Amino acid sequence: MIDFRVFGSRARGDEDEYSDMDVSIEVSLLNRKLKEKIFEIVWEVGFENFIIISPLIFTSEELKNSPLRSSLIVKNILEEGIKI
Repeated sequence: MIDFRVFGSRARGDEDEYSDMDVSIEVSLLNRKLKEKIFEIVWEVGFENFIIISPLIFTSEELKNSPLRSSLIVKNILEEGIKI
């Protein structure tokens, strides 16, 4: 893992009791096995803490060299996301 950030209402501090936790995970390489493992871990952590965690998983390559780097969600993550 290269970068892990919480963003959205929980990062801004304006969440309510029903808000999910938006997280961004940047990895160097992503394959099906790793993606499934990340989702499994996220589900377990969320279940244990009574919260829905909504992960967005990106590769470094996607964030640097694809149109995704200009997307509003990525800009939002970089601006308001809290690096963990």
